[in-house]
Amino acid sequence: MSNEQSRKLVADLMISEVHTISPMATLRDAMEKMRDCKVKSLVVEKRSDGDAWGLITYTAILRAIIQEEGDVDLINVYDIALKPALLVPRQLEVRHAVQMMLNFGVKRLIVTSNNELQGIITVNDIVGAILEKMDI
Repeated sequence: MSNEQSRKLVADLMISEVHTISPMATLRDAMEKMRDCKVKSLVVEKRSDGDAWGLITYTAILRAIIQEEGDVDLINVYDIALKPALLVPRQLEVRHAVQMMLNFGVKRLIVTSNNELQGIITVNDIVGAILEKMDI
């Protein structure tokens, strides 16, 4: 990652339009919302101020269906969501977000400010910005 690219902030690359889902929703609901919104993950809403944000992905859904031989109408989002999800502040330098993704083996981080949802940043967003900068 170039020096200039590493100085960018998470806020510069994050996706602000985040799609959320209730932890009480079924996997069918989650899959339908992902399809309709054309996304691979959803942020799982907090149930209270003291609760944590969560994340659900296609991979987690497929793993649950196969491992549990589950019915997508009987399994709830809270059963399989990554919670608490990894959060980064919007003012963090992108290079630190990349290091966090590498350290924890994740492709997505939830972006917050004062524990309020601001966006999501993914490996694809970061690589896309690098490729754009390289004019590829």
